[in-house]
Amino acid sequence: MAKEVYRKLQKQLDQYSVGFPATASGVEIRILEKLFTEEEAEISLHLSMGLEPPESIAERTKRDAKAVAALLDRMANKGLLFRWCRNDTVKYGAIPFVIGIYEYQLKSMDRELAQMAEGYLAEVLGKNMTGLKPSLLLRTIPINRSVVVAHPVATYEDSREIVKKQKMIAVANCICRVQQGLIGHRCEKPQEVCFSFGSSARYYIELGMGRQVSTEEALAILDRCEEAGLVTQPFNVINPGGMCNCCGDCCGVLRVIKKHPRPIEMVVSNYYAAVDTDECTGCETCLERCQMGAITIGEDDVAEINLDRCIGCGLCVTTCPTAAIRLELKPEGQRYTPPAKGQELFEQMAQKRGKSLIPFTMAE
Repeated sequence: MAKEVYRKLQKQLDQYSVGFPATASGVEIRILEKLFTEEEAEISLHLSMGLEPPESIAERTKRDAKAVAALLDRMANKGLLFRWCRNDTVKYGAIPFVIGIYEYQLKSMDRELAQMAEGYLAEVLGKNMTGLKPSLLLRTIPINRSVVVAHPVATYEDSREIVKKQKMIAVANCICRVQQGLIGHRCEKPQEVCFSFGSSARYYIELGMGRQVSTEEALAILDRCEEAGLVTQPFNVINPGGMCNCCGDCCGVLRVIKKHPRPIEMVVSNYYAAVDTDECTGCETCLERCQMGAITIGEDDVAEINLDRCIGCGLCVTTCPTAAIRLELKPEGQRYTPPAKGQELFEQMAQKRGKSLIPFTMAE
């Protein structure tokens, strides 16, 4: 009976985002058993991604409203759902496993969960990401200083402009680097690099997972991310609720992409790198910066870009000592404009995966 409620929850989570499919090993059930009590799993089956007051959920489950509110608060504090608070109004909603429950385990991630997550993500993430393009959770945008202003840069392609637009910004440790550290892979890249904005930022701060930062500090963090060679990946909407700065050794998404023979097939990006062979000295600085192994030194001792592997991040551009590498905007027919809101993106993802998405709304 206990296994049944967790299997039902797994199937519900599989409707969201990149999904939460079953595996041959059953590790997904062990993950849910570690995170949710049976009572928490049961009430999760009655949540939608639409934010609701506890009274509505209590009425639907035929339970006492105060008891339901207390249970939902406990789950919120464990990062198992989303809680929205304004003045005296509190609402709750379901969240995907990724991005959602997994990322909210920053404070509770331990070696056991890290090992289970590693096995699960390796088994299913790449398979579930295949075929979703362009409806992916994250997209790659270029380093601000790597784009030559020959074309206007959309604000949703500019990490600094994304930050400047925000009224509330929180920064948190990267869950991927935390998880990797617990299984013995110590990453030397900065950890406090993941941004959340608006209501998501408030939630990170409320749960003690992140801290509020000013626009100026956020921009300084972005500068450090560039220096460290991290790939900037905002959520794949016009006005993202968050933005990651990722390395190819730890990030679950980038690790999947890196293993693909043609990473460009799994990435949403409007740019690609190009080399001025007359200026390139073959110094190999760019080889170390590229997270995808897209750059080699050819027989003529100049850098060559494998466009099947280039994801247009611009990390190779900003450290080239002779300014021999530049980012080019893709032809108009190959460019992508992200959806305006998360609901549209999630609907697209559900459609591509053959799922029926439970309707939801996102708070500002």
